[in-house]
Amino acid sequence: MRPLFMPLEIAQALTASRLAEIRAQLSPLLPTAKPITLEIGSGHGHFLTAYAAAQPERFCIGIDLIGDRLDRSARKSNRAKLSNIVWMHAEATLFLEALPADTALAEIFVLFSDPWPKRRHWKNRVIQPEFLSLLASRAGQGARLHFRTDHAPYFEQVHEIVNQHASWKLDAETAWPFELPTVFQQRAESHQSLIAKRT
Repeated sequence: MRPLFMPLEIAQALTASRLAEIRAQLSPLLPTAKPITLEIGSGHGHFLTAYAAAQPERFCIGIDLIGDRLDRSARKSNRAKLSNIVWMHAEATLFLEALPADTALAEIFVLFSDPWPKRRHWKNRVIQPEFLSLLASRAGQGARLHFRTDHAPYFEQVHEIVNQHASWKLDAETAWPFELPTVFQQRAESHQSLIAKRT
């Protein structure tokens, strides 16, 4: 019978190994003179591919946990012959921890991430106070976090978390920088968006 929980030592060793893998992948890509845009949960790559094509002065990184999505994304950006975009299989927290200390993100997009609607699962939502602190440590001064969801309770929670966080300030003045409906946005009846600025 398989154990329900992985021993701590094994979990720590796997995490360290995965961090080393991500750092090795990032090493030839960074540092770059271009401002870095990160999309967390990049899905099939529609949004970030179009964004990278429209913003050649930026270097774009899309991360996701599902390999098939990343393969589809890579095919899109390869067909477009884009040299300012890469796709990585990575969990958001590990990716941020793996970033070199002197790397500063300029823009971050979290579009239609899993809202984990059942209350007992809220701990799995990507936007949490601890995550925002880690993100702030990897974001440059004035960097912007763009969040969009079709799940109203999740939006309300994220709005409150961001509003109370010392390193982020809600930015109601800045317009959404780039519009391209994602697969999830096309399926949604409506959605809500917010932008937060790194203070």
